[in-house]
Amino acid sequence: MLIVDAQVHIWAADTAERPWLPGRAQHAQKPYPVTKEMVLAAMDEAGVNRAILIPPSWEGDHNDLVLEAARLHPDRFAAMGRLALDRPESRARVADWRKQPGMLGIRLTFHLPEHRQWLFDGTADWLWPAAERARVPIMLYVPASVRKVEEIAARHPGLRLVIDHLALGVHARGNLAFVELADVCRLARFPNVAVKASALPCHSALPYPFRDLHPHIRRVYDSFGPERMFWGTDWTRLPCPWREAVTLFTEELPWLTDDDKRWIMGRGICEWLQWAECSSAS
Repeated sequence: MLIVDAQVHIWAADTAERPWLPGRAQHAQKPYPVTKEMVLAAMDEAGVNRAILIPPSWEGDHNDLVLEAARLHPDRFAAMGRLALDRPESRARVADWRKQPGMLGIRLTFHLPEHRQWLFDGTADWLWPAAERARVPIMLYVPASVRKVEEIAARHPGLRLVIDHLALGVHARGNLAFVELADVCRLARFPNVAVKASALPCHSALPYPFRDLHPHIRRVYDSFGPERMFWGTDWTRLPCPWREAVTLFTEELPWLTDDDKRWIMGRGICEWLQWAECSSAS
C-alpha cells in the first residue's frame, strides 16, 4: 500500500537574511530548521513513501525549500505552495502555478485573525475564480470559518478544495476539538470539497491508539467516504511517533476495508491533486 502524508512542513533557520515573521515566530513548531533530509530519514523509519511538503506560515511566503526538495526527490516529495493574497502581483502567478516543477497547488491558512479577515473582507475573493480557471487545487486551514467555505464551494464548482486538519483549532483537545465537525461534514455534499484527516493525534486527550478520535474519524468517513478523506500528520507537531500516526489508520480502525485504506492513505490525495508520478504508483 502506498502511504502518502498529505502535510509535512520543512523550513530554514531564523536568520537576519531570512527572518521568521514578527508575531508569527511563536507559532513555530520547532525552534530549529527542519530539512528535507530529516524528513526523508523519518519517513523511512515510519514506512511513509511520499509526502506533500508545505511551507509554514512563520517563514512568510517562501516556496523555494519545498520546490527544491520536490525537484531533487520527485519520487518522494511534491509541494503545495504559499501565495500572498494581499499582493497585486500574486494575481498574475496563478495561471502558471502548476508549471513550476513539483508544485501541485496552493495552501492557505486562515487561523490567525489578520488572515481570517481576508475571507470576509474581499481580499481573497479574486483567487477562487482564478484558481478554478487554472485548475489549481487549494488547501485551506479554516478553524472557526468553515461556513465561509460553503459559499466558495457552491460558487466555484470547478475549484478543488481541501479542508486541512478537519478545521480543528490548533490547541483544542478531546471532544471540544470537534465542535465544528458538523459544519465540516456538511461540506461533503459538494463534490469539489475533500478533507485532510491530518494532525489528529495532536487533538486526542488519550494515549495511543487515541480512542477518543475513533468516532470522529468514523463520522468523517461516513460523510466523505474514503476517496475524499486524506490521511496526513503535520509531522513536526505530532505528540507521538510518526509510525503511530500511520497505524492509527492502518491497524486500529477495524471498520476500514483494505480498499478504504488504499484510498485514505495515499491514492485519494494523489488523484485529487493530480500528482502524476504518485497516482501511477498507487
